[in-house]
Amino acid sequence: MDAGPRAEAPRAGVGDRLEQAIEHQTDLAAEVARGERELEAPEGKRRSLKRTAFWLALSAVSLYLVAPSIIEALGSWREIEKVSPGWLAVMAALEGAALACLWLVQWASLHGARWQPVIASQLAGNALAKVAPGGGAMGSALQYRMLVAAGLSPPAVVSGLTASNLLVFSVVLALPVFSIPAILRGGVQHDLLNAAMVGLVVFAILFAVGALMLTSDRALLWVGRAVQAVRNRLRRRAQPVQALPQRLLGERDRILATLGPHWKRALAAALGRWGFDFGCLLAALKALNELPRPALVLLAFCAAQVLAQIPLTPGGLGFVEAGLSATLTLAGVPAGAAVIATFLYRLFAYWLQLPLGLIGLGLNVRPARHPGPAPPE
Repeated sequence: MDAGPRAEAPRAGVGDRLEQAIEHQTDLAAEVARGERELEAPEGKRRSLKRTAFWLALSAVSLYLVAPSIIEALGSWREIEKVSPGWLAVMAALEGAALACLWLVQWASLHGARWQPVIASQLAGNALAKVAPGGGAMGSALQYRMLVAAGLSPPAVVSGLTASNLLVFSVVLALPVFSIPAILRGGVQHDLLNAAMVGLVVFAILFAVGALMLTSDRALLWVGRAVQAVRNRLRRRAQPVQALPQRLLGERDRILATLGPHWKRALAAALGRWGFDFGCLLAALKALNELPRPALVLLAFCAAQVLAQIPLTPGGLGFVEAGLSATLTLAGVPAGAAVIATFLYRLFAYWLQLPLGLIGLGLNVRPARHPGPAPPE
């Protein structure tokens, strides 16, 4: 890394969305650990009940508002009969590969962990996050408990989950930015190979840029200063952000300190997690013989991932269905086919992952008492 002094960055009073996203992903695992201690006191239990009641009420109202989109998507389930079983198998394999990449990221972040507790805790936590109000925090809490019960130390679990969350989420933040050049370039070939090539090029560029950001202080500071300058210029009346470059540098160092020499493997796995997920959406469209400009499909996919981060409903349920079908329609897919493609994609990326949580709990029936050997160098 580039050498140079690093000043301690004060926290901005009013941060922009990027700072809020970093804040959320950074503090999520730490909040889980603090919540474990707070629940031991009666006051902590009362606060937990109030917080649960609040999220239940908020999720109920949100689900009521997006219910038409959910009903419309689920109402197309009979159309699966028109899809070739071969394409369904391809979509299942792609989502399985996406899960495997996520396991690799977490395994690399949790030094000394065995594969069984990593896979079991991720499956169980992921399923809970998709059904529980405020699901992200509850899913992380369950994964934290399962990993600690498997023999990993609480500090190692907190740092490992934080690093993996930051790395995976940073790819989501970068995807829309790197899909814009592909859109401006255009592309008239509406075929699966061309769409797959566009995706491969974008993710290859993301890996190169990600490696640069992880190894060069100068490049990361430049990006931080540029984003900070644009934000402060667009929001002149808001309190200016002054420490975003140093904040990004600190979070980057936290990721590298946790991943160690395995950061390249983890970065490739984080990109693969979203690359295979994007492939599932492409396969759903191809199965329906509907494939618009590939760059627009990538933009629709990016929009769906951003909508999935909305905590108003578990897993962005309803928001993703409405947003993805709408963006696919804008990309040139007929409205009916867009709804069916959205249902097919969500079937493998959301609904079929719910019963996998039971498999995760089953794998955790006999947790390991001691952590396994450290990952090979």
